[in-house]
Amino acid sequence: MKVQMMIRGCPICKTSKNSQLFSESNYNLEKLGEFGFASRKMPEYMHYKLLTCNSCDLLYASELPKESFLETAYHEAAFDSAKEAELASLTYLKFLERFLERMPGRDGAIDIGTGDGVFLERLLEAKFTNVRGVEPSHAPVESAKPEIKPLIKLGFFNSNDFAEDSVCLISCFQTLEHVSEPLELCKNAVTLLKHGGCAYFVVHNRRALSAKLLGKKSPIFDIEHLQLFSEKSARNLLVSAGLSGIQIRRIYNSYPLNYWLKLFPFPIKIKPSILKFAEFCGLGKILITIPAGNLAVVGFKK
Repeated sequence: MKVQMMIRGCPICKTSKNSQLFSESNYNLEKLGEFGFASRKMPEYMHYKLLTCNSCDLLYASELPKESFLETAYHEAAFDSAKEAELASLTYLKFLERFLERMPGRDGAIDIGTGDGVFLERLLEAKFTNVRGVEPSHAPVESAKPEIKPLIKLGFFNSNDFAEDSVCLISCFQTLEHVSEPLELCKNAVTLLKHGGCAYFVVHNRRALSAKLLGKKSPIFDIEHLQLFSEKSARNLLVSAGLSGIQIRRIYNSYPLNYWLKLFPFPIKIKPSILKFAEFCGLGKILITIPAGNLAVVGFKK
């Protein structure tokens, strides 16, 4: 698999002058299967060359594939995480509820990286109107419920597909890590918000306790992730995008035990047996709620 690579500086401050090496590259794209660019997959523990920006506190890939490769990879990615996506949508809506009164109504919402559109369902249940989603992968869109599928645009997010100042909410969950220009995505998303509208992101926290304990065996170090955030870098991103009233909180995720076991860096030879045993004895279906190292980041359009 021959892939053209491009070099970049920090995607927030746009320079590598204040960056230092975090880790050399560790990947082989030929070993990736159909789930290589899928959500909530079994980790391969591969990553590009990573630098730390000492100004922004962002960890970012300084060498990454060109957009054409990423577009194809995401379009063709498989999907088998509908249950986990549903559980995550409940968590994300519950967190959003504390900001609803501050928003300028509930007419208009766009969910970027919507998957099978399950969060769109949650928004409709919460009395939002004119909700839409954007998703680059074909498989989850095909898995969407018949009443939700027409609300999803297949492809990468493009602000030109929507009217400016037209929505009260932009949501984007664990997607900012996957795009080569996260600041541009945020800036473009802000143009679509009404005055006082809410931008709501969920990102991996590279400085979370789980990441510190697991080191480079943490599943956040992944071939899909082009940057990883901290509280400081997430705040810098939203400020640079022109948002105000920024709030950052830890998210407590609830998933079946088997999902947590899938992410944990057990030796590859014994992991399938551990998963099968947990499923066989019924333990794998038990819901476990933990602060897994994710941050909810919310800002408002001035």
